[in-house]
Amino acid sequence: MKKEVVAEWQLLLYIAGQTPKSIKALENIKKYAEEYLAGKYSIEIIDLLKNPQLAEGDQILAVPTLVRKFPEPIRKIIGDLSNEERVLVGLNIKPLNS
Repeated sequence: MKKEVVAEWQLLLYIAGQTPKSIKALENIKKYAEEYLAGKYSIEIIDLLKNPQLAEGDQILAVPTLVRKFPEPIRKIIGDLSNEERVLVGLNIKPLNS
């Protein structure tokens, strides 16, 4: 029986199409997740141009917005996520070597 790997960190990235800011946000969160959460995360991309009704559930007012669903509490970061320290603090990610 195969054991299913459950992501300890569930991240949602809300975007509105393939804008430069959205692409940068995705690149940045992938980089940070691999560096600090390797093997323990999932990232779901939600394009509000395709599914605008999904913005209401997480109360998304601007894009791109990263939402940490799990571990709770839910946290949100708006922007292209280029400030690594701000993202790590905002998501409450402790560097592995600290």
